[in-house]
Amino acid sequence: MKALIVAPSWIGDTIMAQPLFARLHARYPGLQLDALAPRWVAPVLQRMSEIGEVIDSPFGHGQLSLKTRWRLARQLAAKSYDTVYVLPNSLKSALLPFMAGIPQRIGFTGESRYGLINVRHSLDKQGLPLMVERFAQLAEPPGAPLPKPLAFPRIRSNAAEQQRTLAELALERPAHIVAFCPGAEYGPAKRWPARHFATLAQKLAERGFAVWLFGSPKDRAVAEEISRLAPGLCRNLCGGTSLAQAVDLLALADLVVCNDSGLMHVAAALDQPLVALYGSSSPGFTPPLSAQADILSRQLECSPCFKRECPLGHLDCLNQLSPEMVYAACLKRIAQ
Repeated sequence: MKALIVAPSWIGDTIMAQPLFARLHARYPGLQLDALAPRWVAPVLQRMSEIGEVIDSPFGHGQLSLKTRWRLARQLAAKSYDTVYVLPNSLKSALLPFMAGIPQRIGFTGESRYGLINVRHSLDKQGLPLMVERFAQLAEPPGAPLPKPLAFPRIRSNAAEQQRTLAELALERPAHIVAFCPGAEYGPAKRWPARHFATLAQKLAERGFAVWLFGSPKDRAVAEEISRLAPGLCRNLCGGTSLAQAVDLLALADLVVCNDSGLMHVAAALDQPLVALYGSSSPGFTPPLSAQADILSRQLECSPCFKRECPLGHLDCLNQLSPEMVYAACLKRIAQ
């Protein structure tokens, strides 16, 4: 069997699809499983043993580009896939496999994708509360129950890859590292305040930990603010690494402290000790899937609101999550 995955456009969502890939290989011995993915999520797919070729999806958010889709559809048709699993629920994500003539097109009905998806699943939000469960359901026949429990997502980073990344970035590995991931692509209502991160950095530095900051170029400003508030204590790597390099460096850390973000799911999939900070979002849908993760949330009446910015203007869900609370959780996780 030769199958294609149409991958999500978010790093965390793509990681949560890995248990689906593992189940497909278990169900179909000898399966060749490729993925069509945006280039910004491709590096995590390349760290999954279940995925063969990763094909670049050049489309931005909301971009139709019918002529480009047709050319890419012809390339996919030449690869003679038997089946495609369409993970996003949008109409556009199902259009390309249909144009490529892939015979079996599996996914949720989504945006009225009748015809485009010809093996349709209906989403039971109560029966499948977690995103990882919804993806894994696509390995089963429509209407069949999902076998549980699911294995946690896993991605690879080995010693050779880690040493190569250190050499590429001219970094020396400190004796002890705590990684901070202070960004969150979705919006500021998911970002723990920079002043809290800085206070935490000071407390951890007193115990001999080097603090490295990870994120995209968009996170560099908040990382610079943390570095300014904790002078001389933080190594700001935001925007200074590729995603693949960030994977390897996170794998070297003794502990990772993250907002609810793609890098949180990366750390969880590396099975790293992790303290995850939740504000406007909920761990009931996309928690860090690891036995080594601790989730901190104030659980206020107004949260989770799932807003990009605090609709009440106070951001108490994160402001009231004090550095002392997070520091205590860090010490507990380090001790374990």
